[in-house]
Amino acid sequence: MAGFASRADRDAIEAESEWHGRALPRSVYEFVSATARAHPDRPALSFQLLSDPKARAETLSWAEFHARVTQAANLFRRLGIGEDDVVAYVLPNCTETAVTLLGGAVAGIVNPINPLLEAETIAAILRETNAKVVVTLRTFPKTDVGQKVAEAVRHAPNVDTVLEVDLLRYLTGVKKLIVPLIRPKNPDNHHADLLDFHKELAKERADRLDFEDHSDDRVAAYFHTGGTTGLPKVAQHKVSGMVYNGWLGRRLLFTETDTLICPLPLFHVFAAYPVLMSVIAAGAHVVLPTPAGYRGEGVFDNFWKLIERWGVTFVITVPTAIAALMQRKVDADVSTLRYAFSGSAPLPIELYNRFEKATGVTICEGYGLTEATCLVSINPPEGSKKIGSVGIPFPYTDVRILKCDAEGNVIAECDIDEVGEICVANPGVLDGATYTDASKNLGLYAEGRFLRTGDLGRIDADGYLYITGRAKDIIIRGGHNIDPAEIEQALAGHRDVAFVGAIGQPDAFAGELPCAYVELVQDATATPGDLLDYARVHIHERAAIPKHIEILDELPKTAVGKVFKPELRKRAIRRVYDAALTEAGLAARVHEVAEDRKRGLVARLDRPEGTDEDAVRAVLGNFTTPWEWSD
Repeated sequence: MAGFASRADRDAIEAESEWHGRALPRSVYEFVSATARAHPDRPALSFQLLSDPKARAETLSWAEFHARVTQAANLFRRLGIGEDDVVAYVLPNCTETAVTLLGGAVAGIVNPINPLLEAETIAAILRETNAKVVVTLRTFPKTDVGQKVAEAVRHAPNVDTVLEVDLLRYLTGVKKLIVPLIRPKNPDNHHADLLDFHKELAKERADRLDFEDHSDDRVAAYFHTGGTTGLPKVAQHKVSGMVYNGWLGRRLLFTETDTLICPLPLFHVFAAYPVLMSVIAAGAHVVLPTPAGYRGEGVFDNFWKLIERWGVTFVITVPTAIAALMQRKVDADVSTLRYAFSGSAPLPIELYNRFEKATGVTICEGYGLTEATCLVSINPPEGSKKIGSVGIPFPYTDVRILKCDAEGNVIAECDIDEVGEICVANPGVLDGATYTDASKNLGLYAEGRFLRTGDLGRIDADGYLYITGRAKDIIIRGGHNIDPAEIEQALAGHRDVAFVGAIGQPDAFAGELPCAYVELVQDATATPGDLLDYARVHIHERAAIPKHIEILDELPKTAVGKVFKPELRKRAIRRVYDAALTEAGLAARVHEVAEDRKRGLVARLDRPEGTDEDAVRAVLGNFTTPWEWSD
């Protein structure tokens, strides 16, 4: 990372100017317009519906992309969206998704929603954000997004317009003829006006806005966090925080000659800000392969050939995707690749090593969160990388490790390598108003401005940040946040259940999977299978259904009777690690799971005579929970 290889480099960048003194765009429209003027003919965004490296793709130049964004902003304003009104979108990745994200942020406040959520949760988010316009898919084979949104809008009376995007326009030949014959019936069971996105877009001028573009900093985006409960939390993002993410990408990394491949969804901050905003700031080129990204049919099988097709220089990824890619041979010319960036969940050491060996490319692990408009820190590509660390805080990001009370009062600041709560202040943190629900902001800040992340961590003597656990109980499954309270509340409704403790158990692919430990009432007869069947009915989010349910005679509890989850996590680590070792035919077993001051929970293994230590490392290196020999 040129100019950012150490903490000293970071400090030197900050010494150039105060953040507010930098000459930066003051509105989203100004941000995109400056790039369109500077690089009108360079490619901005490419999208291909199918994963075949020879499949048809749509590429927009910066001038064309700017024109679409202008039309979208004018359309939303015509539909009644003012600066304080909300345009939601429930879309997979496609050209229209990026256009809606930016056009919505220009006209008003844009609210991306995960299309994998159930209708009930989508409706709850639409009510929470008071969205007036929703952009979604017209019904299309192999997806139920249009149907779910129609049901959600029935329960969101504030929505008055639904704009439909038809993916049919990306098809050619026989497929284009077949889809209209097999397309599911278009739902019309809600109160909102139903309009065709492209027909409405075509009515708008593309050369300038029909309204005044205010340059005062304002909230321009709402991003929901988690999404597995009926009461979602919605984080507010200001223009300055969005531009900050983009400025970091341009200043430290990308140029107009770079091409990023981003198979991550544009409802997630990682894709929306560090990727899309950085591409805008630098005038670079982003490729979106298939609507479902990494989940798309054939994407993993064709991934290396897609890199060759587009001359990709940067890969944007997550640990689950890296694990899947490492099961495929590198079968194409990937010599254009310079770096891969991984976020959303901790990266296992074994995966890091395997990827670097297979591709010759270094993975730079970073850290960010929705509540901070994403970016916080990164392992600098040109500097010293510490595997297991999430790197050095970015310029203008102040990270402190604190011990706080429930109201956010600082009890103590932690020493070097002492574990405490990670607290962040930067241009992406909206002081005092992170969430739309003011009650959720109470106690959220240390000293009034440092966002309490809920993550536990430490900073070493070189300024590198390590995440050691979570003060909150959130389960992170493949980068998707799951609130254990939903699992616990559902299972507690079973007549045989007395207590429930839901946690994330280690998983070599997803990072964590939800699991539940249950204590039954006296004389109850329910089995784990019975409880799992019950969970499938009563847990509304599929991702939250436990992978494992275990019945204990008595759950570990604190002195005041609360379920003591650290003991449950220890049990889960031992069970999962022992099972993985057994499956690999290895005799080593977990002796104990202990709390380490610097690393959090650590599995300590017995080492029988003749143990193949390299094989053990290969197996357990796929998990993020650290381990060591007990002797």
